[in-house]
This record gives sequence, structure tokens and C-alpha cells, in this order.
Amino acid sequence: MRVTGFLRGLALLFTLVTTWFFATAYFRHGSVKSVNLRSWLGSNDVPTKAAKVRNKCGNENSCPENTFAFKIISGAANVVGPSICLEGIVFMSAVKNNIDRGLNIALVNGTNGHLIKMATFDMYAGDIKDLVKFLEGINEGSLVLIASYDDPGSKMNDDARKLLTDLGSSYATKLGFRDNWVFIGGKGLKGKSPFEQYLKNDKDANKYDGWPEVLELEGCVPQKMG
Repeated sequence: MRVTGFLRGLALLFTLVTTWFFATAYFRHGSVKSVNLRSWLGSNDVPTKAAKVRNKCGNENSCPENTFAFKIISGAANVVGPSICLEGIVFMSAVKNNIDRGLNIALVNGTNGHLIKMATFDMYAGDIKDLVKFLEGINEGSLVLIASYDDPGSKMNDDARKLLTDLGSSYATKLGFRDNWVFIGGKGLKGKSPFEQYLKNDKDANKYDGWPEVLELEGCVPQKMG
């Protein structure tokens, strides 16, 4: 019994000494020092989560020098409006309340990316004369960013199609009722623009009832594209 009591006392003494040592090591002047399990086990490598880099216009990739980052999204049926962004600046969108059905166009300085003017043309309502006048007035070296919404092709005439083709479009001659179209071209561009998407209104393939699915185009357009 005495031996058992002695051992119990020894165990109690060991516990008290250990507790005192731990408290002395980790409690200083009434404050608590947090203990990191990894450092306690001898490792100082604390994993850190790399911050996700947000590129201009929310694009997947960043753009090199002498290019402009862009993203153009067409309208979704006649419900959600399109958006046009360049160098992280959203020029046109439903949130800004400066879009309309038809063609939404942002005209940009091809050297510095500054906005020159914006315009909307309702093709269904017959804004074709205003569209032609606008396209004829574009200066050399300007970038033209276009997003369709609802209906870009009704009442489109040959003059407008030719002017859009001269800006580098491959699909302006095909634009029809409720087609979807996004495009970047340039006045004075030699050849066809690589920045264009087109989707025909097809009742057997449309994602929405009466309209094709949304088009999204992003990338890096060269300054002074030509």
C-alpha cells in the first residue's frame, strides 16, 4: 500500500512539474501564446494560399504589352443585355443602362484605348440610315467593338454590310433575324479580323426559345490593329 501511494504521489508530482513547465513556456505576462501544431512538431513551413490574380475585364489570361484586353458578351435572347469591356473598363452593359436591342457599338482610339463614342442601332425599328452614317464617319485607326442583342439583322442593307465587312467582318453579309454576333474590327484593317463570333438563329439548334445561345469573346487585341 505504501509503495502504491508513493507511486501515485510521484505521478502527481510529475504532472504538476510538467504543467508548470508548459504554463511557463506558453503563458507570458497574463497573455496566451498560440501554439502552431506544425511548428511544435518542428516544421516552420506554413502553407499559404496564392491570391488569384484578377485580369482586366475578368479574362482568363493577362495580355502582353502593346495590346488591349477585351471581353464582349452578346445579349441573351431579348432578356439579358450585352456588355463590352476594354482594358478593365466596361463601356456598355445593362447595369450602365446604355444598351438596346440591335447593334451596340463602342468606338475606341486604337492607340490609347480611350473611348471615342458609343451608339445603339435598333435594326428591327429600321435604324439602318443612322448605322450607315455612323460607320461612314469612323476615322482611320479606330477600333470598333460590337455586340448584338435580340435582333441585329432585320432591315440590314447592302451598304451597312459592306461597311462592316470593310472593318474586317467575315459574317456581316450573313447577319439575319435574331442571329447572335460579337466582333472587334478596325478602320483601315487589312484582311479579316480574327476577333469575331457568329451564331445563326436556328429553331432546331437554338438554346433559347427563338434565339441562339449567348456568345462570349475575350482576348488581346493589338494596338493599331491593321
